[in-house]
Amino acid sequence: MAGILSFAKLAGGFLAIDDRFTRLVSLACHDLRTPLATVSGFAHTLERVDDLGQPADRYVEMILAGAEQMAELLEQLALVARIEDGRYEPQLVDADTRELVDNAAALVGERATAAGEGAPLRTDRERVERALGALALCAARHGGVDSVELRAEQVEIVITPVVSDAAPVVLGEELKDLGAVVARQLIEALGGSLTLEGEALRIRLG
Repeated sequence: MAGILSFAKLAGGFLAIDDRFTRLVSLACHDLRTPLATVSGFAHTLERVDDLGQPADRYVEMILAGAEQMAELLEQLALVARIEDGRYEPQLVDADTRELVDNAAALVGERATAAGEGAPLRTDRERVERALGALALCAARHGGVDSVELRAEQVEIVITPVVSDAAPVVLGEELKDLGAVVARQLIEALGGSLTLEGEALRIRLG
């Protein structure tokens, strides 16, 4: 195991991982997508059966929801592996920070709201939206608050409140939330930064 994992240092809350392990993670993510696609495909087929009845139709809904969550987790792991291995290639497109916070809040649902005045920039839009949503959801979950706000302040995005108990998790210093860890890795890979000021997490995207 020591030849595969290198946990010799813990800097900024992130595990130092050797190249072999990152490639192993990428391979596992790739291979797991095939059986996951099979599960999802048959669940969608069952969903279209008119006389499936209760409680079977509810079970199919749960299978589909679980498959979607698994697909998102695999995407997050694959992204981290590419970043760590130096193979991440951002898909840069024109975007606006207010658009980013609107879409990120929509991903989170009732536990996030969007506000502020945005500004144009070029970024890996879809991945950044998911990252912002992950950070917002992490702040809500681990902070014990009903809702958080994502506010566009020109080229910066501010998430509030990030209470003291949640701050180390949101920043990825405590490895308790995969989405937050991946979000920080992505933002920093894009040349951005995360800074905590009181209960406000300020995010600069490159």
